Amino acid sequence: MPMTPTVEPPDGRSISIDTALLDDWQRDLPLVPRPFGVMARGLGVTEGVVLERLRALQEGGVVARVGGVVRPNTLGASTLAALAAPQFQVDEIAGLLAGIDGINHIYLRENAVNLWFVVTGPDRDYVEAVLQMIEHRTGLAVLDLKLEQAYHIDLGFALSGPEQRRYHNAGSATAMPKIECDALDRSLAQVLTEGLPLVERPFAEIGRLLGLSESEAIGRLDRLVSTGVLPRIGVIVRHRALGWRSNAMVVWDIAPDHIAKAGAALAEAPGINLCYRRTRYEQAWPYNLYCMVHARSRQEAIDTLDRARSHAGLADLPVQILFSTRCFKQTGALIKAREAA
Repeated sequence: MPMTPTVEPPDGRSISIDTALLDDWQRDLPLVPRPFGVMARGLGVTEGVVLERLRALQEGGVVARVGGVVRPNTLGASTLAALAAPQFQVDEIAGLLAGIDGINHIYLRENAVNLWFVVTGPDRDYVEAVLQMIEHRTGLAVLDLKLEQAYHIDLGFALSGPEQRRYHNAGSATAMPKIECDALDRSLAQVLTEGLPLVERPFAEIGRLLGLSESEAIGRLDRLVSTGVLPRIGVIVRHRALGWRSNAMVVWDIAPDHIAKAGAALAEAPGINLCYRRTRYEQAWPYNLYCMVHARSRQEAIDTLDRARSHAGLADLPVQILFSTRCFKQTGALIKAREAA
């Protein structure tokens, strides 16, 4: 990242403006007419400086967007999917996947089942249609690994150290109340997954695009945040650009009567960013408990995982560790079909 002047936030640190923006504002973006002004006052700089640095970080690939994350399967539908791509076809199939609207994450991982991707869309029918199209166009079986229980879902990265759990979404394992959302709520959420305009009054701008006043846009977003539909609004970082390049998806086959306890314990372990139960397939993919570890080196990831396994009582159970070797795509979720957005 480019060198920037240092600031001293209220906690007494002396850090660069970029570090302060990346470390302190990954969540809780102020839902006020001029949120970047609030951020600027906290840093002792001008609103223009904050906007300039955020634009530079976004253009440099360190920040994916300033926006939000939608809780899975609330406003739309999503699933984790995977297939076994022949090595000579990996790039071709990944390119096919990357061009499909709604596929927002694609990774190559160390396993015979090697291409992993997330399919999102306005409803389950959309997701299933995408999965069927992929099978038809590739001739390969696609695993549909539905989310059955989230124990922890939050990809905040504290720059102060991998052991510090600052971004634990404690509500992940809590059943969501039924939230009545209309087309405008969906449109607002779609904007947040694509990124706020980096202007002085971003909510006025998106309100203008959607036919809402600034206060109406803020009010709707506040409701989506308070009900847990948007669990995080802030600076969405690209973890690889910040040094977390050794990332692994880890899977176990856990007995149904033990998985809730194991998942809850694993979710609390330092260094575990994601933890959930997904659909198990007896032959094709006999695993039901998943977690993600993001680290700066392969050894750090393994050490973090070993501690987490011990913490959760999983140290003696067979495990599959799938390190990611390439990222082909990483964007926000599709909430509304593009022609309706």
